[in-house]
Amino acid sequence: MISNEIDIEHWRHALAQRSRIQIPGFLQPAAADALARELAEAVPWQMAERSEGESRTTPRGAYPDDAECARLLQRGYARAADSYQFAYDSYMLVKAAMEGWDPDLLVHGVLRFFNTPQFIEFARHLADDPAITHATAQCTRYRPGHYLLPHEDLDVSEGRRYAFVVNLGRDWRPDWGGQLQFLDAGDAVVDTFLPRWNSLSLFRVPQRHQVTLVAPWAARPRHAITGWWLAR
Repeated sequence: MISNEIDIEHWRHALAQRSRIQIPGFLQPAAADALARELAEAVPWQMAERSEGESRTTPRGAYPDDAECARLLQRGYARAADSYQFAYDSYMLVKAAMEGWDPDLLVHGVLRFFNTPQFIEFARHLADDPAITHATAQCTRYRPGHYLLPHEDLDVSEGRRYAFVVNLGRDWRPDWGGQLQFLDAGDAVVDTFLPRWNSLSLFRVPQRHQVTLVAPWAARPRHAITGWWLAR
């Protein structure tokens, strides 16, 4: 599934130096194409948001209509100046595997692959972190108006070591928003990753970051498979 063209030693050094990298051409082209098609056409999305002050996900099979989506977004925007907020679409691969959702979807194979001994060894080597033992993942879709406010991803109980984003949207333009930005302690932007087609964005946790608001004129959603490399 991973491209054979990746210069692992180059990216290993870059990650050690900068604590975050974006590797182009991460997946083999056929795998990237198949996964992107499935995210665009087949994944049964749920909306994840915090408009009522706590993290919630809409029930399976009950995605909000346009009017309800707009209402939830506006409620989230109203709280965003004073509290952590987000809104995006999700398909939780770990929960799906545990509960047997949609067994014919190809994306389930991604989670299984990310937890094979071969991939875990790859992750340990790339991150120079022998403590990594497994990975979690979800599919994400950011539509116009979706966003993720600044946070650090720190979760000691879950054992998060690195966060990753496999970007699966083609020809994303900077003016469409949806950019992964890294912030310093004063909330100044110190780095920005455009969600480039078939790239792996990878960064050490904790690290303050955000996904900027997707613009109303974005021609397509921002699709990705995201998650964490974990230590037990």
